[in-house]
Amino acid sequence: MQKAVDVGSDTTGIRRHLKALQEIADRPGNNHTRATATKGHEDSVDYVEQQLATAKAGYWKVYRQPFSAAIWEETAPPTLAAAGPSTPVWQHDVDYATMDASGSATVPAGTPIAVIGFKEPTTTASTSSAGCTAAEFPDLTGKVAVIQRGTCDFGLKAKNAQDRGAKAVIIFNEGTLGDPDRQGLINGTVEGYGVTIPALEATYAAGRYLVDHPAATVGLSASTKTTVLQTRNLVAETTTGRTDCTVISGAHLDSVPEGPGINDDGSGTATQIETALAIAKLGIKPVNQVRFIWFSGEEQGLFGSTFYADQLTKTQRANTAAMLDFDMLASPNYALQIYDGDGSEFGVSGPNGSGIVESVFQKFYDARGAYTERIAFDGRSDYDEFTKVGIPAGGIAAGAEVHKTAAEAAHWGGVVDPDSLAGQFDPCYHLICDSYGINGSHDNINDTALDINSDAVAHSVMTFAMTTSSTNGTDKASSKATKSDYEWKGGHRRR
Repeated sequence: MQKAVDVGSDTTGIRRHLKALQEIADRPGNNHTRATATKGHEDSVDYVEQQLATAKAGYWKVYRQPFSAAIWEETAPPTLAAAGPSTPVWQHDVDYATMDASGSATVPAGTPIAVIGFKEPTTTASTSSAGCTAAEFPDLTGKVAVIQRGTCDFGLKAKNAQDRGAKAVIIFNEGTLGDPDRQGLINGTVEGYGVTIPALEATYAAGRYLVDHPAATVGLSASTKTTVLQTRNLVAETTTGRTDCTVISGAHLDSVPEGPGINDDGSGTATQIETALAIAKLGIKPVNQVRFIWFSGEEQGLFGSTFYADQLTKTQRANTAAMLDFDMLASPNYALQIYDGDGSEFGVSGPNGSGIVESVFQKFYDARGAYTERIAFDGRSDYDEFTKVGIPAGGIAAGAEVHKTAAEAAHWGGVVDPDSLAGQFDPCYHLICDSYGINGSHDNINDTALDINSDAVAHSVMTFAMTTSSTNGTDKASSKATKSDYEWKGGHRRR
């Protein structure tokens, strides 16, 4: 590859965009959110367009890509109560919660449970494969299935239970020893499997009570609805450069309903805006076409990126050199994370060329003496559908709801607290405090992380824009690429 043109980034400019996104969320009637299909989201689309319009005339071709999305929402808190020996008292959003894309119904008290394939926890995550095969399920007519987290999609577990007649399903955390993120609530989704029964998630402790008391009965409810709404992606592409080697840079423009989404993913959105403006200002003539996309519907189920990737023709997929994903770049208690494109660490690789994408980021951080860690292609962000259609992908992140370890703090600094939100990479993940520090609100942006990660964005985009080499992509995804522990964490609440 040729050496990339040094675009660099201006965090002052990025912060200006972040402030504007916060102000959009705070407008009268926008309810402090920029969620998909809301006025706050539409205003955000307008803002990005307006900013791109200030670039050098004719440099960017900007257009909207409309699509419809089935937006799921919770209309009332769930309920869950058990009857049995030393009956526990559980609280919603503490001991249990509704899973994204759950069906809506009430299951009366006194309903028997059926525990499916429990495995005692060890120090290794995802050792349980409970509920991953239909053969594990007996006739569940009139019962509630209780299933441990691990190995396969939550939606597959729930659908297997539904197919065997279960009235509802409770999926509880795995209980991995020494791992606080496998003890509490999961913040999972059953989206994409046609689940129509109530699907609740529970802490390991709540699930373990049911495992240890199989004669207990439960009553529960989930109150949800799904509405088909119109929304749009926003696309900006260079008018020059080889269209048979297009590089895509993606961030999602929507927030969760609970807040303005300034780190998640205002940080990616704003960095892309400023990078696009810098490229145009310098008048760079890319060897390969550059396409920035601001996706809608990420928080509800990767809707915008899935729509975009699925509408590509076979030729258009072959002409996409790489997809770079930038989701959460400035987490307050940050990590420096790179997706494991070649699968060398997690055994889940992307299509051919994803390892090259990974190496571009690694060389960037190595040159700055920055410690990094790998994260798996686990289906949680907009790269996912691109890998499924055979497009090389990769990206970086600063961390979400996982707790920072002492070993990580030794490299990056920050807070180590396994028992509170403060110890998470982003303590405000999917909360209203994921905000910009104006009008007395919390500032959820770490300037150190934003500075280095925004430079990484500009560097990677220009590396693939200026290279005359191929990433050797467009092959089918790895046989392992879509068989990971797909535990996408939906947007209706944090935990």
